[in-house]
Amino acid sequence: EAAAVPTGVAEFDRVLSGGLVPGSVTLLGGEPGIGKSTLLLQVLVARAAAGHRALLVSAEESAHQVRLRAERLGPVPPSLLILSGTDVTAVHNAVAETAPDLVVVDSIQSVAVGPAVPGERRAAGVPGSVTQVRECADQLVGMAKTNQVATVLVGHVTKDGALAGPRTLEHLVDTVLSFEGDRHHAIRLLRAVKHRFGPTGELGLFEMGDAGLSPVDDPGKLLLGDRLSGVPGGIVLPAMQGTRPLLVELQALVTPMAQAQSKRAAVGLDVARLVMTLAVLGQRAGVDLKDCDVFASVAGGIRVTEPAADLAIALAVSSAASGVSLPADLVALGEVGLAGEIRQVANLPRRLEEAVRMGFARAVVPGSAPP
Repeated sequence: EAAAVPTGVAEFDRVLSGGLVPGSVTLLGGEPGIGKSTLLLQVLVARAAAGHRALLVSAEESAHQVRLRAERLGPVPPSLLILSGTDVTAVHNAVAETAPDLVVVDSIQSVAVGPAVPGERRAAGVPGSVTQVRECADQLVGMAKTNQVATVLVGHVTKDGALAGPRTLEHLVDTVLSFEGDRHHAIRLLRAVKHRFGPTGELGLFEMGDAGLSPVDDPGKLLLGDRLSGVPGGIVLPAMQGTRPLLVELQALVTPMAQAQSKRAAVGLDVARLVMTLAVLGQRAGVDLKDCDVFASVAGGIRVTEPAADLAIALAVSSAASGVSLPADLVALGEVGLAGEIRQVANLPRRLEEAVRMGFARAVVPGSAPP
């Protein structure tokens, strides 16, 4: 009976293994201004345009503000309803009155249990407090299960990127989505951290534009479009994001040590793996960088943390240190062990197929790789 219903936004449905399940509760987290409200408004518009009744509970913006944004995205379907307010009881009443197929609450930190009513319990604290967030989430989950309506809750994140509020919030819901990206780049990434109705490895890619978020059908062309060939320190890595191979450029810069202690900095990479790879380079390959500052990054705002990036990092750093550029048609992937060996990685054939499709002719792979 838990059959997913497509929302009409392809990348959103990809991450959710087909769409939203009736009665399910999804928590979407992300940094302020990253585009959470825009993404869910597009989902609501697509769902309403398909003939379903959709309800947006806007606790942070007025109905007028939401209307202006919706009109920028395109025509507003008549079956897209909005409730502007913060009272959870009003949400219950609106769902009972309109019987929507999809409810979006933006955001869970802004709604609260209303004034005390005889016979009903009331949570203490202001909206956004731990007690209120837990009580509101509990009531909204109960509403979703009772009415069999798919519900999406928007959640704020803390400075370190974790979802704000009590950790029980993540356990109450069926799905936890993370909407990531650099606000200075157009690329946005949607991934599932928890999903009770399917796998969590899929990745949705969007590009932010004047007309909202548009799906990225061929991310390789977008991520490698501004790549410079013939510059030392750059190499392409076929990374896996869920079941999707994604070609990204790793860049490294090696400079003389500017302070008393050498510096290692990474953007989009695991700093611990960078430091480990540099240690292996110095001990096993004779590339001594103890008197140098090393900077490494993944171009385009993509984050790569898998061990398959070790070999690409090692080659990029060695290229930057020696001043010798790597071939423009070369990709590299493999895990670097502490003994200096190059270990096998998963999904090698799919990665190389994507590299061939993008015009790359050569690859450095582990020696144990299949022919």
